[in-house]
Amino acid sequence: MLLFKFLVISITEDNGSEFARHEYIAKRLETEFFFVHPYSSWERGLSEYSNRLIRKYIPKKNNFKNINYQYIYKIEVKLNRRPRKKLEFKTPGMVFLIRFVKEVALAY
Repeated sequence: MLLFKFLVISITEDNGSEFARHEYIAKRLETEFFFVHPYSSWERGLSEYSNRLIRKYIPKKNNFKNINYQYIYKIEVKLNRRPRKKLEFKTPGMVFLIRFVKEVALAY
């Protein structure tokens, strides 16, 4: 978790139980936590957009417990290699690597 902490700017979460230890996580990552209002999907646009992309591969009525890890990984790779308008038509993987290399180079 700490390996990439310099890449974390902030965390926005939707009051789910997966972030019950948000204070601990924020402290360890030295970042801020933001909470969205219930039923306010516009406050977390990227998450909603990502969910929509995932739902093209796994329709809404499917249970994620019935999906194997290899298939989820395949979807993850496809989505991280998909150019995004918001990223000036770079892929999320490309943006991550560019920023990671810059930060590591500045650290030495």
